[in-house]
Amino acid sequence: MKKILVVDDVKGWRDYNSNIMYELFGSDIEIKTAECASEAYNILLQEEPIDIIITDLQMENNYEPKFAGEWLVEQIKTFSRYINTKVVIVSASYNVRHIAGALGVECIPKSTALKCLSAYKEALGVV
Repeated sequence: MKKILVVDDVKGWRDYNSNIMYELFGSDIEIKTAECASEAYNILLQEEPIDIIITDLQMENNYEPKFAGEWLVEQIKTFSRYINTKVVIVSASYNVRHIAGALGVECIPKSTALKCLSAYKEALGVV
């Protein structure tokens, strides 16, 4: 069973990304959701390793970095047990490709995510 974490401050996007994961992988998955990076980080500390993490970039509360997706990805990289975890940033941020590239993870602009299931397949390496 794949374990997936979906992180976004907007419930609609958490639901949308969760539904995409069910569409790609069927019902044999376990999905956890978080509203911000610090909540997701706490899940990562408590859970067994997660296979896929889908995160937004801009989730700041008063611009505190611990609520942002970039901070979360940086933290994920410090865990040896998450070395094989697939991380995908799904964001409307204008510089999402630049940030994802600098972090060494995949990205999907939200404008593409709404139209293109194949973008998720490509980012996750799903045939």
